[in-house]
Amino acid sequence: MPKLDKHPDAATVTARVAQLPHLSMEQLWSLWDDRFDERPGHHQRVWLESRLAYRMQERAFGGLKPSVRKQLEEIGQTGLLPRAMRRDANRLLPGTMLTRVFDDVEHRVLVRGPNDFEYDGRRYTSLTAIACHIAGTRWSGPAFFGLTTKERA
Repeated sequence: MPKLDKHPDAATVTARVAQLPHLSMEQLWSLWDDRFDERPGHHQRVWLESRLAYRMQERAFGGLKPSVRKQLEEIGQTGLLPRAMRRDANRLLPGTMLTRVFDDVEHRVLVRGPNDFEYDGRRYTSLTAIACHIAGTRWSGPAFFGLTTKERA
């Protein structure tokens, strides 16, 4: 784990990170050599800048907690997200457009945020309310729009 700087100043660290894109490659490599034991096998500038920025912040403010690092390593090895993270990964991002053809009519729903959907010019707090409105009967909104997985079923 990298050593911590004695007295980190957020403004100074921010200024140093903001300066990285303006440095020459020679200057970037000098910073790299000061902060890492060996150089990477490639020379992609944006990647170098991002790793340097992370290391600078890590030295100033500390790195990941060991429990978080362990969890990320397990995800990297297995490719499987823990159950709580899978739920978060399944959340719909604002701007997502859901479509469903029902009774030969295409219905479009815009996700505006958590519990905020727009359908046919009206705002709704759930997909279930929209599905019930469209179908005229009780429906699970996620099921109606095809968002449920076999694992959930």
